[in-house]
Amino acid sequence: MASMIERYQLRYFLAVVDHGNFSRAAGHCNVAQPTLSVGIAKLERALGGALFLRSGHRVELTQAGSRLLAHARRIEGEFNLAQQVLAGAAQGPLTRMGVIRSLPGATIAAITRAARGIDPDARLELVEGTERELLGHVARGRIDCALTLVGRGSDRFLEEPLREEGYALAVPLDHPAAGQASVAAETLNEDVMIVRRHCEVLSDTSRFFTERGVRPHFAYRSVNDERVMQMVAAGVGITLMPISYAAPDVARPRLAGFDQTRTIGLLYATTSEALAASPPPIVAAARGVLAD
Repeated sequence: MASMIERYQLRYFLAVVDHGNFSRAAGHCNVAQPTLSVGIAKLERALGGALFLRSGHRVELTQAGSRLLAHARRIEGEFNLAQQVLAGAAQGPLTRMGVIRSLPGATIAAITRAARGIDPDARLELVEGTERELLGHVARGRIDCALTLVGRGSDRFLEEPLREEGYALAVPLDHPAAGQASVAAETLNEDVMIVRRHCEVLSDTSRFFTERGVRPHFAYRSVNDERVMQMVAAGVGITLMPISYAAPDVARPRLAGFDQTRTIGLLYATTSEALAASPPPIVAAARGVLAD
């Protein structure tokens, strides 16, 4: 007689998929790792096959695991909705949006503020990540859509471009270039610089300066762009950032000859493409803010 699948087993399964390994999944579920492993083993016995390929601390879905994933998410979603209804607190659908880390915090705040203006009771989950991490979340159904870089040559998911922007230097107000509209790279040879580790044009920037004989000292490296702007304002160094970043004590002159651009837009999971036609508040807000 086949074993019955329990909800907690599906929750463990989804946690491993979303968090990438058994250890982090156990922490998310507030159980010991052996407990989670036993639950996954029971689920595999009930389904008659392995769900994960285990390699050290990393796991990957087997074909059986990939087939189970969409069903498990749908079942968990129905469980959650049923609990809300039975508790007398039925709410609207939850929209899970990924947000790329290189988008200014002020822009994200403006989008969420606009979404609350459309519907104060709308349910939202924001998931921050790099471009690569967000693509993985979309592919696995971890999020419904992502506010990220689009137009990168892939047609795997439905894309909706919203804003194209270039890059400019970020320098303190007492820097000689602060009052200029455009600055030649060669004039920055003596400047100390800051590295934005997650910058999508980092290799292009490095090549651009190297070709012009500029090999600066790097005083600071960070993946936190708000902190980078604070360090620029404090005089620690200068850097190159998307034009959308702004700070009271930082000037943004253009870097002459550097014409790279990026396109920010919405990327929809295959199972959530309907959000493009019937947008929830956060999607409508992202369109309004980024198109402004």
